[in-house]
Amino acid sequence: MFVILVYDTAVERNPKVLKTCRKYLHWTQRSVFQGELSAAQYRALMAALGSVIDPAYDSIVTYRARSPDMVESATLGVALGGPGDIL
Repeated sequence: MFVILVYDTAVERNPKVLKTCRKYLHWTQRSVFQGELSAAQYRALMAALGSVIDPAYDSIVTYRARSPDMVESATLGVALGGPGDIL
């Protein structure tokens, strides 16, 4: 599945969330990641993030599609991130 993940977390948790996301997805822009994951990888990512965030304060939103071909995107301004290596 193709996943787009967006997070908004407290400043002190940002580094841990960023590091966790980089293990699974490609960094796209500030707090946005995207990439292809299996169902098992998606579950592992969400479990890892669940142990890092404060669910009473932080927010993580994911959008899932069957493939990246089913998602149309456009960039206005500087293109950040990209399909680099996943850590």
